[in-house]
Amino acid sequence: MATQKGIVKKVELQHFSRPRRGGIIAAHLSKDDSLIGVDITDGEKEIILATAQGMAIRFREADVRPLGRTARGVRGIRLKQQDKLVAMVIAGPSKTLLSITENGFGKRSNISDYRLISRGGKGVINIRTLGRNGLVVDVKTVEDTDNLMFISKEGIAIKTEAKNISTIGRNTQGVTIMKLKEGDKLVAAAKIKA
Repeated sequence: MATQKGIVKKVELQHFSRPRRGGIIAAHLSKDDSLIGVDITDGEKEIILATAQGMAIRFREADVRPLGRTARGVRGIRLKQQDKLVAMVIAGPSKTLLSITENGFGKRSNISDYRLISRGGKGVINIRTLGRNGLVVDVKTVEDTDNLMFISKEGIAIKTEAKNISTIGRNTQGVTIMKLKEGDKLVAAAKIKA
């Protein structure tokens, strides 16, 4: 699990084996925090956390010890002021990291461009967010064969294949993914079936 404030938490699935009708607590969150992602892993994966201001960190899942359901978690990434976590993805050797920004720009980068470090650091620049790009809205791991859909605040959607998006260096601005009308913003990306 990961939260907007950069907190990560790992809980063994057996702690969720006896749900109650009203649900059970999965994580203790502070009032100004919210959950941004949850994934099931085998305990041996590498995790990438990405922020709105274009930073990312890659670390071993083993760096996060399992906790109880009601525990708060541990720091996954040290955030700058006004920054927040927007995505948590599981790194894969055959995948690239797709980063998209609110002004319709994005890029793919090789996972190997993100050095493996310990959790809790500041990370490295994932994509430039100053000027034309705006803030990062989503990050996904993709392969060339994946189909993607991008959706704007005004409800405009486009579909494309991941292979149509350039794979370029980590510390760059990216390319145009979606042309937006004035005042519109890119808000979400999703992998879809063809």
